[in-house]
Amino acid sequence: MKIYNTLTGKKENFQPREAGKVSIYVCGPTTYNYIHMGNARPLVFFDTVRRYFKFKGYKVYYVQNFTDVDDKIINRSLKENVKAEDVAERFINEYYRDADDLNVKRADVHPKVSEHINEIIEMIQKLVEKDYAYTVNGNVYFNVSKFNDYGKLSGRCLEDMQAGSRVEVDYKKSNPLDFALWKASKESEPYWDSPWGRGRPGWHIECSAMSIKYLGTSFDVHGGGCDLIFPHHENEIAQSEAATGELFSRYWMHNGFIMVNKEKMSKSLGNFFLVREVLEKFPPDLVRFYLLSTHYRSPLDFDDEKLESSRRGLERIRNSIRLLEEALHQDNEECASSCMTGRLDDIKKSFESAMDDDFNTALAVGTLFDLAHEVNTCVQNRSYCIEDLQKAKELFSTFNNVLGIFKKDVHGDIVTEQAGSEKNDVAEKLMDLILDIRQNARKNKDFATADKIRDTLKEIGITVEDTPNGPRWKI
Repeated sequence: MKIYNTLTGKKENFQPREAGKVSIYVCGPTTYNYIHMGNARPLVFFDTVRRYFKFKGYKVYYVQNFTDVDDKIINRSLKENVKAEDVAERFINEYYRDADDLNVKRADVHPKVSEHINEIIEMIQKLVEKDYAYTVNGNVYFNVSKFNDYGKLSGRCLEDMQAGSRVEVDYKKSNPLDFALWKASKESEPYWDSPWGRGRPGWHIECSAMSIKYLGTSFDVHGGGCDLIFPHHENEIAQSEAATGELFSRYWMHNGFIMVNKEKMSKSLGNFFLVREVLEKFPPDLVRFYLLSTHYRSPLDFDDEKLESSRRGLERIRNSIRLLEEALHQDNEECASSCMTGRLDDIKKSFESAMDDDFNTALAVGTLFDLAHEVNTCVQNRSYCIEDLQKAKELFSTFNNVLGIFKKDVHGDIVTEQAGSEKNDVAEKLMDLILDIRQNARKNKDFATADKIRDTLKEIGITVEDTPNGPRWKI
């Protein structure tokens, strides 16, 4: 199994620190707004990475943080006249909704900055004691000139570097590239007490402190978008390795940008599409399928026309699964010998070969079409046996367990009904009616009826969640 390591600039054979186990840290969102499609790409891709490691038999420990202390959150809280923590909590809940829609599994841990201030302060103190950091008027800065390997991830020469897009201009710093570990508090900002006075963490230190807490001083894979290579991940390496004296992450993985009109999609450029808005036009399985149909390190063009093209491809796969299910429920006593003999094993090997080669989901998706072609040909010609049909069904399920494109029903079978169809529109309206009835029962303090509705829905595979914004349901 090979992984392209940004740190070395080449594909390397994957060797975990501990046999049979994989530790992964992925940078999560800053919780001041709904996530956009540029956020969704690493969200979906690294979920697929985790799924594939589990398919290979590894025990995976997956950590993805929430940045809930940040200038953008503070600015929004001041604009809305609410607490910063309320803004962060609201958009953490909205993140989960979008992630659930995209069939992204929850991380083993979703640490928040606000809950790890002690670990952050301890790490900063260690850097100050080792003379890698200095204090100025209640601020603490990392001295990049003290870390000899600064620039090794991005390949930049320290002498030629310019301050990155998120490096603050601050004339109190010894060097423009020095970055804040701790910021002295300003009026109307949240703050915590520290040895340097009241303040809050800088952006970069949070990921180092939280990843080390949950994964140790050295772990296997650190992931994120390629926009994080410099300065965020470069700074993570510097402060972490300065503090511990150990290699921080063995493998660095970065997905490419999503592009709109040849520009990177981002909130700052104003050319972004919220996942919430996209899912109003396109079903979640199609969006996930589209995101995985290009190799993760390549840029991905985003527009409605390309999604419509992907829809036709996904429907071919969906129709093959339906055809397979229909054939499995027919009388197969007169079926001839199977034309699938040997082909299914070859297709599975092709899928694994694609994923083993730096998680090439584009080629892996191609094997879904190969499998669909085999099923269509053999079923239409009635050249199959029941055993191979069952094996083909299991293979679709195996591939889907990794790619996560289709959701599953209560029996563990792939759901082939496309979201947004007439049938699903009726189901949505029916569920809205049921939830309204349940809400009215709760308002009238008829909790027995409300609980009965919730429990009955659960028995048929529908989970009801009560949120601050009202009840939600999911399969």
